[in-house]
Amino acid sequence: KLTSLALQPVITPELVQGRVHLKCSYSPPSPEPPVQYRVLWSRLSSPGKREQVHHETTPQSFSYVEMDGANLQLGDTVFCTVTAFRRGTPEQQSLPEDSKGFYAGIKFLPESLEIAEDGKEHVLTVLSTVPIACPGQDDFCKITLQLSTEDLGKSSQAPGPPDIALSACQVDLLPGPCSGSSCAAATVTVTAVTDLAQDGNRGSRISAEPLAPGDVLWRAYTPRDVKVTVRDLPTGNCYSFTDPHIITFDGWRYDNYKVGTFLLCRSESRAFEVHVRQWDCGGHRSATACNCGVAAL
Repeated sequence: KLTSLALQPVITPELVQGRVHLKCSYSPPSPEPPVQYRVLWSRLSSPGKREQVHHETTPQSFSYVEMDGANLQLGDTVFCTVTAFRRGTPEQQSLPEDSKGFYAGIKFLPESLEIAEDGKEHVLTVLSTVPIACPGQDDFCKITLQLSTEDLGKSSQAPGPPDIALSACQVDLLPGPCSGSSCAAATVTVTAVTDLAQDGNRGSRISAEPLAPGDVLWRAYTPRDVKVTVRDLPTGNCYSFTDPHIITFDGWRYDNYKVGTFLLCRSESRAFEVHVRQWDCGGHRSATACNCGVAAL
């Protein structure tokens, strides 16, 4: 009979003799396990379509395949499919069981961001799902990623200057033990640029590129971009006009008929002030002052 044996194949990354391998582990059924397993390795070549890259028959409850940069490359989503049978009766085999897809490469968490022009910092984690290996460079081993941003604008607009700012232009991924889905990780903060313009919600993206990697596995690999949507917030306005009438950010109105230089507004979060200068424009008939200068510091 064709039956499901609940083999539950799972893919995990490992370093084997300094090279990145993927290990497919599966649970032998009890109480009387089959002797042989057929293991088929495949990669996602296009949406919904897999391409076979390796297969073997083994009595072991695991199977390895190397990430060699040719058959399996960074950026691939990999599967292993396991079928069990008894030695001498290969026609009596279990139903094939698939592992979950394992994405080998760089991941950004979260995979997309929606932020606002409010000055808040948002943490973006950059992690590698495979171990960092540097053959021949064990004393100083790391993968450096160059980060860049690009403004995508709106569909009706040409791309403009970046709408987001990063806390660092480079991050280093260092060797270490794999835990969960991460074998190396670094963080960077993302902040929306406050442009004081009512330009609607805009899209940006963050790209990463490995810098001069020593391992051939990392060459010609470009991680997926992160899409960032920047939500436009209303811009505050304050006014000083004519002789002069003042309207504050919160809409309070008053008049200032004095001659001199005055502080119009000051930021409480950064070093920024706006000063106005007023002179006598009423002569002897009335005590009236008018704006004659402004300075932003």
